[in-house]
Amino acid sequence: MDTKYQRLFKRESDEGHFWPSFTDVLTVILLCFILLFIVMMVIKSFQIEEMKRTIDQIMGVRVELVNELKREFSDASSGITIDEKTGAIIFDTDILFAFDESELKSKSYQFLDDFVPKYLDVLLASGYEDYIAEIIIEGHTDKSGSYLYNLELAQDRAYSVASYILGNEFPHKAIQSHLAEKLTVNSKSYTDYRTDENGEYSAEDSRRVEFKFRLKDEEILNRTREILVQD
Repeated sequence: MDTKYQRLFKRESDEGHFWPSFTDVLTVILLCFILLFIVMMVIKSFQIEEMKRTIDQIMGVRVELVNELKREFSDASSGITIDEKTGAIIFDTDILFAFDESELKSKSYQFLDDFVPKYLDVLLASGYEDYIAEIIIEGHTDKSGSYLYNLELAQDRAYSVASYILGNEFPHKAIQSHLAEKLTVNSKSYTDYRTDENGEYSAEDSRRVEFKFRLKDEEILNRTREILVQD
């Protein structure tokens, strides 16, 4: 028969066997968490390096495209200017439209017939086409009139350009299918107005149509670059 002290000793002995086992379990769990954390950090390191390489590649394509466009459209007498940061091709709207009108001038057709094939020869050349997500025709106005009026005017002007180069009258039929896959139109109303050399608002320079391109996954890559810079 167990005495009171024998039962107490047995209970303490049993507890002594339990606690080391429980501690071992906690140790194993902690080691697993540490190992998982190390693995995740290694994976993240590889992901960051891969993202950096991808960003460098995409940004390198943009620089190359901008340089190619500058070489192709460097003639100042053409009425075209190029944004050296984005590669946007900027037309003074006087080339294409009468003041406050959205119907293309008769002389603008030949201008577009010459410009569009050259533009696409650069933008959709071998090695670049796979990077191009969109080709955007964007209308801009001066500040005369309300925002909504100018929003519609700029949109109509961009649409008029797109309608012609995708329409039956455009002579370069072979490139229309490439355009149709990527082309969008956009209006900025007067929100993205331009200034003169003195930094003053310029109504004349603000009235324009731009041809722009957007690279694939550009927004994600830009956000990723911001995160990497913060880290």
